[in-house]
Amino acid sequence: MSWWGAVLGGAFGYMLGGPLGALLGVALGRRFDKGLQGFGDFQAQIGDQERVQTAFFTATFAVMGHIAKADGQVSRDEIRMAEAIMTRMALSDDMRKAAIGLFSQGKAADFNLDAVLDQFRRECHRRRNLLQMFVEIQLHASYADGEVHEAEAQVLRHICSQLGISKMEFAHLEALVRNAQEFTGAGAQGQRPSQRPSRDRLADAYQVLGVAASATDAEVKTAYRRLMNQHHPDKLVAKGLPEEMVALATEKTQEIKAAYETVKAARG
Repeated sequence: MSWWGAVLGGAFGYMLGGPLGALLGVALGRRFDKGLQGFGDFQAQIGDQERVQTAFFTATFAVMGHIAKADGQVSRDEIRMAEAIMTRMALSDDMRKAAIGLFSQGKAADFNLDAVLDQFRRECHRRRNLLQMFVEIQLHASYADGEVHEAEAQVLRHICSQLGISKMEFAHLEALVRNAQEFTGAGAQGQRPSQRPSRDRLADAYQVLGVAASATDAEVKTAYRRLMNQHHPDKLVAKGLPEEMVALATEKTQEIKAAYETVKAARG
């Protein structure tokens, strides 16, 4: 049974619990807030992957709604971005309805961000790749209207602090999201080896890879391999990324590969 099938079947009614269980329960019109105590000490067992996937889905859309509201109002661009993410995930009708319900709860004045983040971090067992992917998705939503407002940036920095992501890591994730879209569809198949990239495009490529232009070829390759491993869809799903979000991870690997090919082309 898939994680969503287990949710609809009620298997998580007494399993997830906590703030995330309560949010999902409201979104589904059920009562899921009587879950296990001491969820932070939850250890791997049968259903662990499905549990993490449920937590990831719930936190993603609730926090997305909270960030969108951070600057005082939710713009049409931010709503469209949230809808676009749901579309790219090919959510079923009931999943889409739940995602919209979670987004709406995140906008509420009494939304307890810290409690949600604390449980989410614990449910993910502090798996850094999952936490980083979570932040990347939030960054994509934040850039929906072309810029990240200061109020949104403050919330994003707070989220990273709560999840144990350093300022340096956040800066790289932000650069990855801000610049990576420039490389979608480019790279090995879209650029001939003899075609030199522009200076700005090359600078963006280095930012995507998280290395300086002065880095050696070996350092560039190491950074590329690390990022590809970090965003490998199968590995992320195995750690708890919902299958519906595989498309997002796949897009990331394509963008990273295109940035790497841009650097290779510039270096001859």
